[in-house]
Amino acid sequence: MASPKTTVADVSASLDDRSREVFRRIVETYLDSGDPLGSRNLSRLLPMSLSPASVRNVMSDLEELGLIYAPHISAGRLPTQAGLRFFVDAFMQIGDLSEGERDEIERQIRPSSADQPMEAMLTEASRMLSGLSRGAGLVISAKNDPVLKHVEFIRLEPTKALAVLVGEHNQVENRIIELPAGVTASQLTEAANFLNANLTGQTLRELRGQIENLKAQVATELDTLSQDLVERGLAVWSGEVAEKQPARLIVRGRANLLEGLAGSEDIDRLRLLFDDLERKESLIEILDLAESGPGVRIFIGSENKLFSLSGSSLIVAPYRDGEDRIVGAVGVIGPTRLNYSRIVPMVDYTAQLMARLSRGAR
Repeated sequence: MASPKTTVADVSASLDDRSREVFRRIVETYLDSGDPLGSRNLSRLLPMSLSPASVRNVMSDLEELGLIYAPHISAGRLPTQAGLRFFVDAFMQIGDLSEGERDEIERQIRPSSADQPMEAMLTEASRMLSGLSRGAGLVISAKNDPVLKHVEFIRLEPTKALAVLVGEHNQVENRIIELPAGVTASQLTEAANFLNANLTGQTLRELRGQIENLKAQVATELDTLSQDLVERGLAVWSGEVAEKQPARLIVRGRANLLEGLAGSEDIDRLRLLFDDLERKESLIEILDLAESGPGVRIFIGSENKLFSLSGSSLIVAPYRDGEDRIVGAVGVIGPTRLNYSRIVPMVDYTAQLMARLSRGAR
């Protein structure tokens, strides 16, 4: 605002009651309708007696502080991005959800049966957030790290095999590994039996800590070729789970963002937003935003580089698994005039619910 070091407290202290009320009315009108508010109409809304000329003087002071601006000559005023941030930090009162609202969120997200996949719950969460916020609902989930139930090697070529990993909920992942020269079908079976006896019932991430111990055990229990085969499989799995797990992005309600667009410039900004969401690296960036602080985070316009070109706002909160690791995030993307006070508790409660469901899905 006045300078990069100006704080919310500094700006708040510089406003008297009249200025605060004028500013609040301008922002609330913008959040409600998107329209600028002029001095004549504003003077009628104020609880104190203030002429249009006096209102214009107050507006001029607020413009000097960088809180509002005039989109056109002789038009009313709109909040700047800095003004919106100041309003969110200093004025906005965030209430709690009613019991009925909590019940409605739980009704839409909770699984209809014990074997409903997590993917379906993620989709419902995104759809629910979209419907309640009139923005685009966003859910990001780190790739599931399933508990292994069965491992099998299938020869593809003399020097290649397919390692088939079956999870406890019958998820199947395939990894191609190089075969030791001269390995036989019986040695493939022997290696798979060894792995099934020692590795199943754990996630790939959990197996990393046991790999060195298993290599010593392999050397005493298996012949040379079987030992080589097992160690190749262990090396492949160790390398893959060491990397950051890729994430899944589910977005519902993109059509909501089309409502109220004024022209080609708005359409172009929305296209930029959709392009941002399609980029794979954006998934990790959103997770990083969610991880950068506790609870719900609010990013307005260019405050985050991911959506800076589209001028969109993001309200996002992480959710954690039973070991307190962040495994995903939920949020709402929309124009800067989102109903922040209503959406923040909604996103917060959805994140808490997703945390409980993700622990149950493990």
